[in-house]
Amino acid sequence: QVQLVESGGGLVPPGGSLRLSCAASGRNFRIYAMGWYRQAPAKQRELVARITGGGTTAYADSVKGRFTISRDNAENTVDLQMNSLKAEDTAVYYCNADGRRVFGPGYDYWGQGTQVTVSS
Repeated sequence: QVQLVESGGGLVPPGGSLRLSCAASGRNFRIYAMGWYRQAPAKQRELVARITGGGTTAYADSVKGRFTISRDNAENTVDLQMNSLKAEDTAVYYCNADGRRVFGPGYDYWGQGTQVTVSS
């Protein structure tokens, strides 16, 4: 069982920056692939960035060059640094821990979400 708690959301003007953090409790954090997803009103949840236990990263095309995902396996945290924010980045951002590849179905956990609003 993994519990995830996000923090760091808020209101920021276009061009600004925010850093989201996700703190994980539970065992074997380093085995989980960690991801940040977002969901805007009336839209489907989409992957923003993902990082494996070994540090391999992947990003949605819309955020490449602006967002950076990182993790600290000693502290059980994963962060998302968001720069050059745009209005279209406005969404609820969710932290995800995916252990299905190692542990099987059901080992997929979500945080409660944190609101990011980009507006002047």
